[in-house]
Amino acid sequence: MDLKDATLMILAESAGHPEVARLAQSAYDTLAAGGEVPHALLSDMLGEVSGKGVLRAVHQKYSTVAFDALIMPICREIDRQRPVPPRPRPAPEDDPLTAGTSAASAPQATGWAS
Repeated sequence: MDLKDATLMILAESAGHPEVARLAQSAYDTLAAGGEVPHALLSDMLGEVSGKGVLRAVHQKYSTVAFDALIMPICREIDRQRPVPPRPRPAPEDDPLTAGTSAASAPQATGWAS
């Protein structure tokens, strides 16, 4: 199942929930026109589907394999588009790889001759 099919299934299953249907219709129309649906819209759609109990009903109505086939294209597209936030860098004194390597804490070399 591709993303367009998944949004069409969400649209069909969310007939009793106007907000979910509106989001699914918008996503489907964009995909049918050859466009790319922003991850924010897909995330909102998935959140509404989950919050309104549509996901639970779909999971009960279809097999686990069918449920995964419906949800995974949406999740993959969200994952593909969502920007990856930068990871915070640890402070030099908190970094276990560089801790204790400063000149003050490095062991002093001793000469062979006394």
